[in-house]
Amino acid sequence: MANPLFAVSDQKNRWLVSRMAELGVKEEELEEQFVRASGRGGQHLNKTSSAVQVRHLPTGIEARCGRERSQSLNRFLARRELLEKIARHLGLVTEQDRELARIRKQKSRRSRRSAAKQQTNKIP
Repeated sequence: MANPLFAVSDQKNRWLVSRMAELGVKEEELEEQFVRASGRGGQHLNKTSSAVQVRHLPTGIEARCGRERSQSLNRFLARRELLEKIARHLGLVTEQDRELARIRKQKSRRSRRSAAKQQTNKIP
């Protein structure tokens, strides 16, 4: 299967293809299943298999996404999540890891600042 096009912008499709090439993941190495999603959604959810489960056969890493109503969009999101997991497996720093580190650092700065403020407000 050549470059799959999903229900996202061309830029996002190009990003997905380039990220797969970066990590050395080929479309032929992916096994894809469509399952029914869980949670709220009523009749639409019970009648359609819009959730996607993707497995990378060489590593056995899996990702599942049933967040959106569109199967095509869920296919894109599941692949994106799978690539994040594969990158972590390979020991690479992902965009999500960078964002979490930034937030952690920001919160530690806040707590140090509030501790210093409390020290100055203490009555001896």
